[in-house]
Amino acid sequence: MTLYSIGEVAERCAINPVTLRAWQRRYGLFKPQRSEGGHRQFDDEDILRIEEIKRLIKSGVSVGKVKALLEASQTTTHDHEAWRPQQEEVMTVLRLVQPAKLRTKIAALGQVFSVDILIDHIFIPVRQCLSLDKNTSRAMISLLDGLLIEYVIQCLADSRSKEGKDTLLIGWESEERTRLWLEAWRLSQHGWRPDVLADPLDSPRPELFPGQHIFVWTGKVLTLRQQEQLEHWQKQGFAIKFHSGQ
Repeated sequence: MTLYSIGEVAERCAINPVTLRAWQRRYGLFKPQRSEGGHRQFDDEDILRIEEIKRLIKSGVSVGKVKALLEASQTTTHDHEAWRPQQEEVMTVLRLVQPAKLRTKIAALGQVFSVDILIDHIFIPVRQCLSLDKNTSRAMISLLDGLLIEYVIQCLADSRSKEGKDTLLIGWESEERTRLWLEAWRLSQHGWRPDVLADPLDSPRPELFPGQHIFVWTGKVLTLRQQEQLEHWQKQGFAIKFHSGQ
């Protein structure tokens, strides 16, 4: 596990070390390790948390309320019922069939919740709920999907200005195009700057992208055949990995 000094974290996250100390001492927003000499040491999880704190503050959350919001997100991440109100809000706006209002709602949620929570606990459940309504599901899902992809593309463009590793995301034997874009968005929050092949492929060909890092996404557990194919590509020297979406 790589550990970073407060100076390294300050430079990497573009934040003053004095601010980091205040966030720790005054607000208890994180608890870094200590070296034998008593110096703060941060790991990658600390850095992700700091970036999330910055995002919340930028969205208008006061620093005094950040800790409670972070803790609430952590304790309810696996409690699906806890996200029912947000899901219902999206459904309510969606039923108005007014793209401008839905676009505003998506952007507002993006200012409050982390990408993982938005994908796993709001947008995916809403899409699943819509699929149960055979009368209006196609139109409603199409409207939601179009605006989600539009929003994700904007977020991916913004991520290009940040430090990260370039990668290519390819859908593999999956017709879930919207999920593919959502997973690219997820990757962009974890140190990657993804490009996306808009159409999933039945048989990805990593040799077409020499020297590039590649993620493949299937939307489910790899079959034995897919696992063997992935291992074969890796043995051939291609920098290709499976993205589980978690």
